[in-house]
Amino acid sequence: MSAPVLKPLIIGSGGREHALAWKLRKSSSVERVLCVPGSDGIALDAEVVPASLSDIEGIAKLAASLKADYTVVGPELPLVAGLADAFKAHGLRVVGPSQAGARLEGSKIFAKQFLQKYGIPTGPLYGIYNSVGEAYSALCAVDWPVVIKADGPCAGKGVLVTNSPDEATAFIERLMDKREFGEAGTRVLIEEALVGKELSFIVLTDGEHVLPLATSRDHKRALDHDQGPNTGGMGAISFEGMISADLEAEILEKVVRPTLDGMAREGSPYVGFLYCGLMLTSDGPKVLEFNCRMGDPECQAIVARMDFDLAETLEATTEGELDRIVPRWRPGASVCLVLASGGYPGPYEAGNVIQGLEVAGGQEDLVVFHAGTRAAEGGGFVTSGGRVLGVTAAGRDLGAAAARAYAAAAQIRFDGVHYRRDIGMI
Repeated sequence: MSAPVLKPLIIGSGGREHALAWKLRKSSSVERVLCVPGSDGIALDAEVVPASLSDIEGIAKLAASLKADYTVVGPELPLVAGLADAFKAHGLRVVGPSQAGARLEGSKIFAKQFLQKYGIPTGPLYGIYNSVGEAYSALCAVDWPVVIKADGPCAGKGVLVTNSPDEATAFIERLMDKREFGEAGTRVLIEEALVGKELSFIVLTDGEHVLPLATSRDHKRALDHDQGPNTGGMGAISFEGMISADLEAEILEKVVRPTLDGMAREGSPYVGFLYCGLMLTSDGPKVLEFNCRMGDPECQAIVARMDFDLAETLEATTEGELDRIVPRWRPGASVCLVLASGGYPGPYEAGNVIQGLEVAGGQEDLVVFHAGTRAAEGGGFVTSGGRVLGVTAAGRDLGAAAARAYAAAAQIRFDGVHYRRDIGMI
């Protein structure tokens, strides 16, 4: 019997969504890949259908009219706004948590209180503050360094780790007084900073069964050696043996399973990608944050190592049958190097012509994912976002993958291009 022909739908328009489209298109069980709203770059690997992601009910009705077999949601904001709930109300299958489940990312305060309630290891909390004055006063009684977090989603830019009281007060002012991130900064948390190595531990779950993805590590700071402001992510790595089997088992036992069990007890069974941002401390893994979706750019590095059918895996997730999937991972390593516009994560110029995109040339182990581009008149692409491209390479080890990614990046040019020079090297 031939395999069923699938028509998956992706929600989103960035580099993560391009990576998902690229991988789904490779599946022998897929007839067409759809993406809403997509982008000109994603159109290289999917059929894009423009729409506004802020119109939750409209997106659900559009998905129903497209007759997709299932939908996978890329970004967090539609999930926080209840997109998965709207899809289910229309009888549509979706890979993504309910609005209640998405609170794990939508509210840092909810997530912290959830971690404490269910005894999931995390850093000590100094307090939760509702005003600038309260937050300033709290800084007088902390041990430095501290972590300051906006309650709501800020595209990866709502967290500061600092040793500087001046930097801390300036950040609180940006969040709570100037409202640089809108309502997301109405309330803040101040936590004790943890020491160790960060790890992105992402799983896919159907609410009961859990499929751990290849472990990865993101690099948030804009500049080399983890300096400069936080960004949405300047690069990611994944390699065989990044953590031991014992450590993976510990994370599943002490973090993932209690989180899923706790969400079920809260009346919000969790389905979709669960991103556990961890610090590997001397006392074991501790949760820094949760995301309710795949990471970006971790997704790009992870799909480069997938040696199994992602389309069938996502379908099994929507059917509650994830236990029938046996994931296989390519040995070696992968590196995603983000090419950003000059000035990012601050103000940047758009509309710059991109040259050298043909560098990948159909190579199996090298692909350039589009994150912030648009088609130019007369052909080619120009920049349209802060994070522009994700040059992603696989290799026999981390050094080989990084060398391939950097060699390709050197051939891609646009005015103001900026990328870190140490991804895969620290």
